[in-house]
Amino acid sequence: MLIVGLGNPGSAYVSTRHNIGFMVIDELCRRHSVQNISKSSFEGELFKMGSHFLLKPTTYMNLSGRSILAVKNFYKIDEVIVIHDDLDLPFGALRFKNGGGHGGHNGLKSADAAIGADYTRVRMGIGKPEHKSQVADYVLHPFSAGEQEQLPQWIGRAADAVEMLFTQQCSDVAAKYSQKSL
Repeated sequence: MLIVGLGNPGSAYVSTRHNIGFMVIDELCRRHSVQNISKSSFEGELFKMGSHFLLKPTTYMNLSGRSILAVKNFYKIDEVIVIHDDLDLPFGALRFKNGGGHGGHNGLKSADAAIGADYTRVRMGIGKPEHKSQVADYVLHPFSAGEQEQLPQWIGRAADAVEMLFTQQCSDVAAKYSQKSL
C-alpha cells in the first residue's frame, strides 16, 4: 500500500493548511520504524514502513501525480491512499472515501491525471476563506494559533485512521473515525 500525504516542499510551507497531508505522514514516520528509501526519480521523500510506503511528493502540489505514479509503477503498488486538505469541510473535519472528483484541488487533479481517480482519500477539512479570490492565500498560510493547538489531536486521529486502513475497509474506518470538526 502507498500512503501519500499531499503538501508543498520547503520551510516556507511547513505549517500551512495545504501541508496537512505531509503532517500526517510525519506523524506516521514518528510512530513507526521507517527506512528512508528516497530516490531522485521518485520526486519525493519515500519511506518504507513494513510492507507499506509513505510518500511526501516534492514536486509541489500541482505536480504531485508525477511522484505518485513513479513510486506506484516502480514498486507495482495497486492500493493508494491520499491524505489531503479539503476546503469544503470545516476545520478539523475528517472524512474518507474511495474514488470521486478532485473538487478543484490541484494535488488531486494531478493524482487523478496520473493514476486515475480510483484511490482512497483521507479528507481533512481546513475550512475556507470568506471570498473565493482568497483561496490560494488561505491554503498557503499557517493555521491560526487556536487551530495549531488542536493540530496534534487531529493529526493523531488521522494517523490512527490510516493505520486502520491497512487492515480494514474504508467504510469501517469512516464509521469509526469520521468527524464533523474538532
